[in-house]
Amino acid sequence: MIELDEVTRRYGRKVAVDRLSMRIAAGELFAFLGPNGAGKTTTIKMLVGLLWPSAGTVRVGGFDLVHQTREAARLLGYVPEEPFLYEKLSGREFLEFTGRMRGLAPAELARRIERQRNDFQLDAFLDALVETYSHGMRQRLAFASALLHEPAVLVVDEPTVGLDPRSVHALKELLRGRAAAGTAVFMSTHTLAVAEEIADRIGIVHEGRLAFLGTRDEVRRQMAHNGGSLERLFLRLTGDADAAPLPPTDQE
Repeated sequence: MIELDEVTRRYGRKVAVDRLSMRIAAGELFAFLGPNGAGKTTTIKMLVGLLWPSAGTVRVGGFDLVHQTREAARLLGYVPEEPFLYEKLSGREFLEFTGRMRGLAPAELARRIERQRNDFQLDAFLDALVETYSHGMRQRLAFASALLHEPAVLVVDEPTVGLDPRSVHALKELLRGRAAAGTAVFMSTHTLAVAEEIADRIGIVHEGRLAFLGTRDEVRRQMAHNGGSLERLFLRLTGDADAAPLPPTDQE
């Protein structure tokens, strides 16, 4: 569902993403890791059409995001790290606005809002103004909005930031459930434990280049040579000179 082929993004002389190639299939939950400044946010912005690549191709569902932007956008749901929500609308009004922007017919939109109300437990605040929402409530509304049109691809950037343990648990169940239903889920996160627990595959990017890409089993094999810790593996791959060297790998 997601294809990045030799994708590069430059800002003047600075190369933020350097010849990045990845494939994420339908039904896969993919975790994208990297230190600050590694190119994660730039990659996500290219993936959802907010930036064009300087070179290479980004496809969603087979559609080129540069040349077939509308077709690709119809397949995408996106939850940024800091979602923009209209403060002076109620949650219901915000979902109605989102649904109309997505071209949903009134009856179908009402049905889907009702489903999101149940799925995300929005009853207590759906008709309150967004400006009164807590961080957790805003996060729930952002996910409800992103999933309103039943996207084939869900892109989420740092979804656990500021959430309490109960909300993090609910979020993990949500992402697992979406992947199990066939959605391709692309999740950028600094929370290594969440990535290790729920991701089918993990990619680690450093200085704009893909330093590691592997399944959960492949990650565990690498972890066995790094103190049994994803943190040690992450530090080694992102330039910690004190971390143990990696063993040979059959990764492409």
